[in-house]
Amino acid sequence: MEFEIPIEKVSQDRYLTYALSVVSDRALPDVRDGLKPVQRRILYAMFRNLGLKPDRPPRKSAAVVGEVLARYHPHGDQACYEAMVRMAQEFSLRYQLVDGQGNFGSLAGDAAAAYRYTEARLRPMALEVLGEIDEETVRFKDNFDATTLEPEVLPSRIPNLLVNGASGIAVGMATNIPPHNLKDVVRALLALSEDSEITNSKLTALIKGPDFPTGCLVLNSKKSLEEIYRSGRGSIKMRGEWAIEEGQRGKHSISITAIPFVVNKAQLVERIASLIIDRKVPQLIDVRDESTDEIRVVLELAPGADAEAAMAYIFKHTSLESTFAVNLTALVPLETKSLRPTLLSLRECLQFFLDFRLEVVEKRLGFELGNLEKRIHILEGLKIVFDALDEALKIIRASKGRQDAAGLLIKRFSLSEEQSIAVVDMRVYQLSRTNIGDVRGELKEKQVRAAEIRSTLKSEAALVGLVRLDLKSVSDQFGERRRCRIDSTIEEVELRDEDYLVNEEVYALITKDGWLKRIRQTNDYSSTRVREGDSLAWALAASTLDYVVFFSNLGVVYTLRVIDFQSSSGFGTPVQKLLKFRDGETIVGCFAYSETEERTSPGYLKKSATLVAITESGVGSAFDFAPLVPTKRNGKRVVKVRDDDRVVAVQELLDQCVVVSQLGQALRLRSSEIPQRDGPSLGVNLMSLNEKKGDKIVAIVSLAGRSGTLIITLDSGKEKEVNWVSIELAKRGLRGQKLVTSGKVVGVRLAL
Repeated sequence: MEFEIPIEKVSQDRYLTYALSVVSDRALPDVRDGLKPVQRRILYAMFRNLGLKPDRPPRKSAAVVGEVLARYHPHGDQACYEAMVRMAQEFSLRYQLVDGQGNFGSLAGDAAAAYRYTEARLRPMALEVLGEIDEETVRFKDNFDATTLEPEVLPSRIPNLLVNGASGIAVGMATNIPPHNLKDVVRALLALSEDSEITNSKLTALIKGPDFPTGCLVLNSKKSLEEIYRSGRGSIKMRGEWAIEEGQRGKHSISITAIPFVVNKAQLVERIASLIIDRKVPQLIDVRDESTDEIRVVLELAPGADAEAAMAYIFKHTSLESTFAVNLTALVPLETKSLRPTLLSLRECLQFFLDFRLEVVEKRLGFELGNLEKRIHILEGLKIVFDALDEALKIIRASKGRQDAAGLLIKRFSLSEEQSIAVVDMRVYQLSRTNIGDVRGELKEKQVRAAEIRSTLKSEAALVGLVRLDLKSVSDQFGERRRCRIDSTIEEVELRDEDYLVNEEVYALITKDGWLKRIRQTNDYSSTRVREGDSLAWALAASTLDYVVFFSNLGVVYTLRVIDFQSSSGFGTPVQKLLKFRDGETIVGCFAYSETEERTSPGYLKKSATLVAITESGVGSAFDFAPLVPTKRNGKRVVKVRDDDRVVAVQELLDQCVVVSQLGQALRLRSSEIPQRDGPSLGVNLMSLNEKKGDKIVAIVSLAGRSGTLIITLDSGKEKEVNWVSIELAKRGLRGQKLVTSGKVVGVRLAL
């Protein structure tokens, strides 16, 4: 009989099965032992199957990986090996669980050697995570092929979830738990065991904050840490530690001695080096990695450089300052013996561990009591027999065998089967009267201990006391001082652009097609390289601390720092790559200006300057320069332009100006003839044109004074000089006078 099932339902069911498998069996840690399944299986296989205890010689990592994959973890060998490697790396785990022999990677990003080359065994702390594994304290389940058993969780005496942290990505959820100091966590657990109503604020004060294995500054305030530990989510701001060192001949350097967690030191050094090479941090001249077992990255300071400014830039533009996104998600046990992923608070993490340890201690005592009761039962039988030892020996000699002797002893002394078998199996020399004292002493000792356990099991306070003793023991044995310092009082150094720019006198070169570059003023800009068909349009003598202002044919103004011009002997960079020019937009005017000083060099504008713009159709207007700068990459509109018109020139407005058309008409105006606008406008008609002949405006030139010479460039390449005063001073809106009788005007400039 065939059934049809919608593919949507099949896909949904199978994806849900996959998602649940990833969540419960791969990606998330258990809140009780803080381990993912692969980590738990590695530790258990090393302990139970391979016997790799701390006092035993290590074995090849390949043996560990093979044992784990063969018996417990049906996944990839590399993933299994990487999990074991991480448990051996001192920069990955705050307290390592595996003792690795050989190359297990480095903080500089070096990968561990292949598992055939390395060896491993358990560390003493791993035994505390395995805890009372042999005392029936946790449940066991079938492995993937039901050929053996594995523990569902390890009876850890270490609060491993918080102490070593965890990270993982499941389906639709993730976890990212920072490591903490063991002494701090134990202190918080003891406080919670004493007062179940203790506030989150007090617990945070005891925990203090994360304690990353690489050691670094944690810049969060107490309030923000409280909120992170209350909600289970947040961001930990980490920063490397540094100090200024004085060297020979008065030289100074910066020594970085700690970096944020999970930061690749080699990539960090490479990034700092690239910033120095690109001269982004002029305070630094070199970087060296002098790390051994301890982190030491040396930044060499330039003479007289400000170390605070240098580090402020490094913090902002490298991973020496980074964040750790906290997500306290873990698998939580339910009453149905299943697990559920849950976002936890700090209190909940601690409480789940305390409840688990209470359960483990209770089971441990129950296991011990069961063994004691079995032994007491045997000892009580031995005591009865020893009271009539001669008779018991006669019965055993007269018996037909082991089972017959046991039956006769049961019948004569009213023993249980276990007691009679124990007597029969004893060696003859043990059935002497000299051992009766030992039996009675052991019996009394076992009975006293059994009574103590029964009393403890009846008292929750006594069980909690044992949990507290275990916690204090592991804290005393493995506790260390904090590596991370919590400091929310550090003041941020203000980043000023001028602190990170090299003050260099250069030429800012702009071509007709809009290619930009800068060269030192010691070079001759007239011979600079340009693309075929292009030509140099503007050469502005400026400093790398200055700005260049661009006016486009669409009436938009842009600003760009001179330092952002490519320093090149080649063609440079197209303006469209640095600024958001629109289709068909070109540069029609360029000026330099300085934020820090006023210059009188050609091409420089003062903030108080007034500019004039004119379009092809002769429409123009004046406007103040100061409100236009600075601008963002997409610019700022300064002139409204009709769809069939374009801006052809922008000049500083001085005493007088001359407007020149393509057919050689020229009109000289006083600056007062040009109206000034506060915002983008169409302007007014400055010069009338012969539209029938297709005349259009080519340029506008300003002059501060009454004398000057115009150089008019014709399409034939010839140039014509015209005295400024020979052009009649007129009103706006007229056609002006004819300067050129043959050819077309393509450019106009003022003679220097």
